[in-house]
Amino acid sequence: MDQIFEYAPAPESRSVVSLRDTYEPFIDGAFTPAATGEYLTTANPADEEPLARVAVSGAADVDRAVAAARRAFDTVWGPMPGRERGKYLFRIARILQERSRELAVLESLDNGKPIKETRDVDLPLVAAHFFYYAGWADKLEHAGFGPRPRPLGVAAQIIPWNFPLLMLAWKIAPALATGNTVVLKPAETTPLTALVFAEICQEADLPPGVVNILPGAGETGRALVAHPGTDKVAFTGSTEVGREIARAVAGTDRRVSLELGGKGANIVYDDAALDQAVEGIVSGIFFNQGHVCCAGSRLLVQESIAEELLPRLRARIERLRLGDPLDKNTDIGAINSAAQLDRIRDLARSGADEGAEGWSPACELPERGYWFPPTVFTGVTQAHRIAREEIFGPVLSVLTFRTPEEAVAKANNTPYGLSAGVWTEKGSRMLWTAERLRAGVVWSNTFNKFDPASPFGGYKESGYGREGGRHGLEAYLG
Repeated sequence: MDQIFEYAPAPESRSVVSLRDTYEPFIDGAFTPAATGEYLTTANPADEEPLARVAVSGAADVDRAVAAARRAFDTVWGPMPGRERGKYLFRIARILQERSRELAVLESLDNGKPIKETRDVDLPLVAAHFFYYAGWADKLEHAGFGPRPRPLGVAAQIIPWNFPLLMLAWKIAPALATGNTVVLKPAETTPLTALVFAEICQEADLPPGVVNILPGAGETGRALVAHPGTDKVAFTGSTEVGREIARAVAGTDRRVSLELGGKGANIVYDDAALDQAVEGIVSGIFFNQGHVCCAGSRLLVQESIAEELLPRLRARIERLRLGDPLDKNTDIGAINSAAQLDRIRDLARSGADEGAEGWSPACELPERGYWFPPTVFTGVTQAHRIAREEIFGPVLSVLTFRTPEEAVAKANNTPYGLSAGVWTEKGSRMLWTAERLRAGVVWSNTFNKFDPASPFGGYKESGYGREGGRHGLEAYLG
């Protein structure tokens, strides 16, 4: 007789996190009251319980932050030798490692993602990015961007809610390594780890004004992007907002880099190792609840193996555990916000309305919080909204193909061009396919693998510019 073993709860303790009741903007090395006098409350998406009040930064706060960043650039950080800047980045990286458990719990509380992801993926990568770019700080003349590369000045940076601390590291580490100063706006729903990072800057004795953190909503970001005192705008987020930023910066001499949406194709050929491919498909779409710009949200399966692959995929999805993000057994956490949950539900309804067949495992959703079960749609055509629009949730669209040429044509039939995955045992087929895919990142027999030394970015409506690696330095050098 088969026995079914249940996982006992294994919650991570919240006691490692000590939050302030209220957070103000971090400007010129100190937390100072926002001029607006307005506040928003950030909540835990898993149970909708409030976490902290956070100030809404306004235009006057942007002015103060940009002025502080300019002063620090002109008098301290810009003239500082690269080897000295690198020491600060190394110090920040070490403090991040020392406080990694606290930060991992806080990220799960504020974002809704499982603790095993924040603990095992996000925080190690955050520290690794600071270590990596600390090493570049005194070697910029060897990076391939000329014999005397110069920093741009003040960088305005806006990050999203899906990887709050990791996106901060992607932005701040290369900017500081190259001698720039920073004014960063975290996402409205996930500002807390950025504000704790401000405390880390104080702990590392980073000179005042080098890093400034302005919490707030959309208007805060618009004021920062429009500010004429910045030299560079770096944004990660939706394509719609990216267009708005591109229009705002057009006609000025400010540099801009945009990392926007995606609709990544995960191509499985008939000679692929299917069990390995199933793991990659699951990781590609259900990692971080599908809140990943480079998610493999379109599965392209060679027709001859579809009937074999899909039952294996469903069986694997049935084993995923959805629930408390702080439970170490949890695979799928909470959707980040009510607004994002509404968008996921709307697009999932459209898939059913347009004739695709949806399937989810038997899955008990918690009564409080924002939750959506892992979902797979079959019978999807390229005309379906779920195959064309970025859902940014745990929803997979399955299409089939017969030939490699058809696979490439379908994979490239999207306005996006951020990522793709290819599963095959033939090296020649892998290279042939990767050569023809219009995607900034192509994974071979894996998915969602990141490294600080590897560049990341897209084509078309997925933005332009690269982050990570040596290429990530170029965005902050003149």
